[in-house]
Amino acid sequence: MIEAIVMAAGEGRRLRPVTERWPKPILPIDGHPVIATLLRELRSAGCERVTVVTGHLAEQVERLLGDGSGFGLELRYARQPRPDGSADAVSRGLAAGAEPPLLVATADTVFRSGDLSRFASAFASAGTPGAVAIRREPAPGPQRAGVEVEGGFAGRIVAAGETPFAHASLWGLGPELVPYLEGLGGPPFELAEAYQRAIDDGLRVSAFEVGRTRDLTDALDLVQENFPYLSRSE
Repeated sequence: MIEAIVMAAGEGRRLRPVTERWPKPILPIDGHPVIATLLRELRSAGCERVTVVTGHLAEQVERLLGDGSGFGLELRYARQPRPDGSADAVSRGLAAGAEPPLLVATADTVFRSGDLSRFASAFASAGTPGAVAIRREPAPGPQRAGVEVEGGFAGRIVAAGETPFAHASLWGLGPELVPYLEGLGGPPFELAEAYQRAIDDGLRVSAFEVGRTRDLTDALDLVQENFPYLSRSE
């Protein structure tokens, strides 16, 4: 069994004014709250305990998910009172009782069915201190960091050069990587920097490819992911 931390504290600034009333994790893709779809996939991947880190409009997220029994999960919550970054969110999840090795996912991404299970299995089998999920679609861009891959391992999390792979908002975190969550530049304190420091120190971070992901980043995503016929009519 592997645990997971789900980061659900963000303000969703690029989705304003919608996210001034509703937190991004409860917004829909295909008519279902994104975080609910993610939790079902985590359960299918073998997770039984998940720590959800909430912040912006936290009560709405926690009210929707409850104790997790509706997903076949044991849920615990941790609060991130300020938007201090992904590494800070994970640190708060660990302080609330999450134990590595574990998966770390963002609450605004839907993965192709089965990809979370395959990633979890690959991470467990690899035995490396950490892992990152990579994807070809959507490609790297201004809002999507690139990942340079060498022989199945991540070389640079934020690639300076050309790379076909973007980071897919999914991490594997082993106990060896936990110390790298401290002493980061910021705020915000980001997982990308923590993993890069670990790689630079010689720790191996596996890179596993997943299929196309679906994300809620801006208002156009919200429309396209729930009304696909609008995209086909362009």
